[in-house]
Amino acid sequence: MHRRPFILSSVATLLAAGTPILSSANPRQQKGRRSEPSEDPARPYLLREDAMRFADDLAARRGLDPQWVRSSIGQALFIRSIPRLMLPPPRGTAKNWRVYRSRFIDPVRIRAGVRFWAANGSALARANEQFGVPEEIIVGIIGVETIYGQNMGSFRVMDALATLTFDFPPQHPRAQARQAFFQDELEQFLSLCHRTGMDPMTPLGSYAGAMGMPQFMPSSWVKHAIDFDGDGRIDLWNSPTDAIGSVASYFQGYGWRPGMPTHYPVQLAPEADMDALLAPDILPSFSQASFAAKGAILTGAGRDHAGPLALIELQNGSSEPTFVAGTENFYTITRYNWSSYYAMAVIDLGREVAAAR
Repeated sequence: MHRRPFILSSVATLLAAGTPILSSANPRQQKGRRSEPSEDPARPYLLREDAMRFADDLAARRGLDPQWVRSSIGQALFIRSIPRLMLPPPRGTAKNWRVYRSRFIDPVRIRAGVRFWAANGSALARANEQFGVPEEIIVGIIGVETIYGQNMGSFRVMDALATLTFDFPPQHPRAQARQAFFQDELEQFLSLCHRTGMDPMTPLGSYAGAMGMPQFMPSSWVKHAIDFDGDGRIDLWNSPTDAIGSVASYFQGYGWRPGMPTHYPVQLAPEADMDALLAPDILPSFSQASFAAKGAILTGAGRDHAGPLALIELQNGSSEPTFVAGTENFYTITRYNWSSYYAMAVIDLGREVAAAR
């Protein structure tokens, strides 16, 4: 199975199982607030030798003031609920696309999307022109992630990243790799704060440390966030224009192909080789000819598609799964969150908002 770096907090395994996305809040309006009272106020990371060693090493490698790094990490608090939220669902938990979809494509989110599009139409059109990413895809991302900024989360980012750096749950099946990922995100976050003058104890975000309307992890902020409103700074909490441009920049960075559909309907022959078709997971791996040879037939506009394809399976509990043929652009959406359920929710929400306009 193809693996990728984790980009955002909306952790694909949890999303695919239906776990809600949490996100970040306006740091200027909610300075110092946390999502919940500290569950263990006696456990600031200042008291942890491993945390202070990490701080010294980080400062040396990044050329940062050691006392500032020690103080920043030392003020972070262990949040007991966060490691539990990172654990995958129990084995045998049934996935259900129809239930999952209903959590994101609902009247409240669609109406909010219509308002967002009306208020930010020029920025969306400019992002489409500059980066080639359709307005409805950007609208779908920001709507699924934070309901257009209504639910940007309320964990202190510093608490979340420190908890996952030093207390990642060891029972997670990929604990070592995931903990290393969050160590890097903590390093990226502190470097970003130092470079921009942002107080690391102020920003609020998701339980995994994602920030702003588009829920960017620190590494994604560093690589892809842009000042799209031209005010001289990047603000993903308060500037919808920056959020729109940054999402488009992100997709361009991950290979979005302008004009290419995200997926097509597919017909499966009774003798289709499902093991072979599903083996690459969401990674487009089949030419249309090899797709057809294994029993997956495209119809309509899909017959003219020239690029690689993947058979996308969306399980529906005890009912028959839903299948589509995913293109390279479908795969690009999963770079935002490694989940075909997530990608389809983004696509469907964008389409529903466009239709409601």
